[in-house]
Amino acid sequence: MPSPPLAPLDNPLDLDHLARMTLGDAELEQQVLAMFAEQSVRLIAAMSALPADAAVLAHKLKGSARGIGAFSVADAAADLETAIRTGDNPPRAFAALKEAVAEVRAVIATILKA
Repeated sequence: MPSPPLAPLDNPLDLDHLARMTLGDAELEQQVLAMFAEQSVRLIAAMSALPADAAVLAHKLKGSARGIGAFSVADAAADLETAIRTGDNPPRAFAALKEAVAEVRAVIATILKA
């Protein structure tokens, strides 16, 4: 099931969702975003050759992304899980996931610099 379209179309990160999840604590938001940025890099690297556990790694990324309001990443990770399960072009789904992660990480970098 696709994530709800809560984020503005021009921002891949739903900041209202993030604020709700961190109870409006700006310092906690910064910590959570930094952790997600680091985790997403590690998971993308671990999935790069689409190993046997790629679906498990995608599932982990999906949950983390939903937690911070990165619904485009969550949806792309879910698509990769499905593509792996069905054999429907996992490399294409992985490329879309990498792109979604890059977009969210760019937003996070901007937020963390502020």
